[in-house]
Amino acid sequence: MSPTIFREDGFRFYFFSREEPRMHVHVQGQNGEAKFWLEPMIEVAQHIGLSRREITEALSLIQEHENDIRKAWCKHFSH
Repeated sequence: MSPTIFREDGFRFYFFSREEPRMHVHVQGQNGEAKFWLEPMIEVAQHIGLSRREITEALSLIQEHENDIRKAWCKHFSH
């Protein structure tokens, strides 16, 4: 299961239900995907196929929606 948190500017932001416990978010774009750590700070964990510009855009959206992503993480993984 990989619930979508939100979609914006051609990106889908989501979690995988059965993955490591460190808080992070996955991002899918038209050309690839990436994983961003949220702790201890927001940074790229890994990516494939996304351009530097797409990574920067996704990072900016994560920073903009950080509180919503954290709330969604806590809600989803508290079950």
